[in-house]
Amino acid sequence: MSKVPSTVPRRLGVPEVRARKGDTPIVVLTAYTAPIAKIVDQHADIILVGDSLGMVIYGMENTLGVTMDMMINHGKAVSSMTKNALIVVDMPFGSFEESKEVAFRNAARLMAEGGANAVKIEGGRDVAPTIDFLTQRGIPVMAHVGLMPQRVQAMGGFRAQGKDEASANEILKDALAVQEAGAFSVVIEGVMEPVGRKITEELDIPTIGIGASAACDGQVLVIDDILGIFDEFKPKFVKRYANLNKDINAAIENFCNEVRSGAFPADEHLFGTKSTAKKDAS
Repeated sequence: MSKVPSTVPRRLGVPEVRARKGDTPIVVLTAYTAPIAKIVDQHADIILVGDSLGMVIYGMENTLGVTMDMMINHGKAVSSMTKNALIVVDMPFGSFEESKEVAFRNAARLMAEGGANAVKIEGGRDVAPTIDFLTQRGIPVMAHVGLMPQRVQAMGGFRAQGKDEASANEILKDALAVQEAGAFSVVIEGVMEPVGRKITEELDIPTIGIGASAACDGQVLVIDDILGIFDEFKPKFVKRYANLNKDINAAIENFCNEVRSGAFPADEHLFGTKSTAKKDAS
């Protein structure tokens, strides 16, 4: 059997992510399209194809309308253009709650058809048996506790969780349960800072924070948020590293103005004109 050349990059694996607990912080970013994924792959450790694509790509009010076909198609686009980062794809609402068997079939599709290296499931003690079922059958699972967007209706909106001792303890119990079930890492979203810190201290698997705590073993944000593509609102936990909304607007405005004024296209953008003939001759 021939060896893989050492010059060929190897994608980050689940065991390596698990081993990063308490070590170098894990960088996670979402990506939904091939061009963005190719760029993110040069920098991030994990690319999450999140069901947030329902809101970011499709303009939905929340993530509840996201389908398996959407997740598979976007997973395929992201995985096909990447070679370094671990690709984690969200299990959308309704794809895993009915039974462990249904969850397995859908998770298997995300891996076989969507190119996922692992799947992410929202839930705590209630989904622990499903996580156990999947991991026992070779499907790596990233868990997700705290604020769970797929349960936004039951939670009364996008509100910070763990504001009192009782609810904080419930979130900790959820995190311990998904760890026991075999999750290799857990996203902690939208919790009070001491809650995120406490969970990170208690768990043996890496925690990935989003609006949780700087003490988490890694951090995740939505790519469109850090690029500043949306300017309607900015969640408290988001830091914008660019303002592409402004740049995109300016570029589109300039194009429209040049078309209307006749400045575009110029000779250099056309075939068979005098200027292109001179270029071809030179």
